Amino acid sequence: MKSITVVGASLAGLYAARALRTQGFDGRLVIVGDEHHQPYDRPPLSKDFLTGATDQGQLALVDADDTADLYAEWYLGTRATGLDAAGGTVLLDGDRSLETDAVVIATGATPRLLPGQEPGDPAHTGVHTLRTLDDAQALREDLARGQARVVVIGGGFIGAEVASSCAMLGHDVTVVEAAPLPLVPQLGDDMAKVCAGLHADHGVTLVAGTGVAGLQGGRGYSDHPDSPDRVTGVELTDGRLLPADIVVVGIGVRPNTDWLESSGLLLKDGVVCDAGCVGSLPNVVAVGDVARVDGHRAEHWTSATEQAGIAAQNLLAGSTVATHRSLPYFWSDQYGVRIQFAGRRLPTDTPRIVEGSADARSFLACYERDGQTTAVLAVNRPRPFMRYRRELKRAV
Repeated sequence: MKSITVVGASLAGLYAARALRTQGFDGRLVIVGDEHHQPYDRPPLSKDFLTGATDQGQLALVDADDTADLYAEWYLGTRATGLDAAGGTVLLDGDRSLETDAVVIATGATPRLLPGQEPGDPAHTGVHTLRTLDDAQALREDLARGQARVVVIGGGFIGAEVASSCAMLGHDVTVVEAAPLPLVPQLGDDMAKVCAGLHADHGVTLVAGTGVAGLQGGRGYSDHPDSPDRVTGVELTDGRLLPADIVVVGIGVRPNTDWLESSGLLLKDGVVCDAGCVGSLPNVVAVGDVARVDGHRAEHWTSATEQAGIAAQNLLAGSTVATHRSLPYFWSDQYGVRIQFAGRRLPTDTPRIVEGSADARSFLACYERDGQTTAVLAVNRPRPFMRYRRELKRAV
């Protein structure tokens, strides 16, 4: 194996490239990324970067030493358009191609859009998604124009974090969630209700149990030039109209697999992989948000970093010699509160607060099944959480 191409200059792609070098690969290493930026840390985009507490330089995941150690060829601002695995070719925009012996797919995911909303061309100005550094920069600049009525569509972790940041900046914020309560799939009814209470604690309105019928456009708020196509409101399916100067759409993501449709790879809500991140074609592995590993697709920072080493090992071995069996873990910072979760809970598992108080917004809860702890949730309890997480990891 003389050449490997990593498609996706993401966190997962960077960690895979590092793992390949660490594990002894000394051939040609190419990293292709559709953004013009080198890999950067995404979690702060909805938090400290949006509020201005963190600048772009602090997000960087590579420095001069990393670049030298990787000894990689960077194709930034370059979009992969196809994969011919049998022919050993990655197709690029501009009718270009790369010859390669193996491929690491790390193309991540892209935000889901509202009906009628086009990628990069929203129906009205003032409508944002938040996935990339450029997305975050555009939203930050819009928020800096003056006090605004902000409507966040989607009450998941990204939506809640954006709402928290906007409230911290002094904006009037409303969160719209189609489900009766945000975060129920992740946390269950009881714990989701506690986390939903954080919005009210900080003056943010939560409108749950209704969807979005459409957006209205017209004259913008006073700090903007008058524009016939600027968003002015959000129409709800229950007939209500929410005035809005800025709208953030945070209704989930879909894996970036369109460029692989004719590759012959098995695709199903991501690149289908075995437990070792190995795809259905020889010499192809996938990591991060785009990878469906052993039936599951994890959209979390920790999973992306852990999968990379396993994928590199199996790619260099030419078969699945190691598997990824980590404990699911994610965190979220909202309204000055850190929420941490680890484990695999079922809807029937029962949460029990073992430390602290939900009313005080500081507690640790264990999810239990047949007398065994299956998962743990902490709200502003980082130290005991880490202890429980270590115990759960040992069990895995």
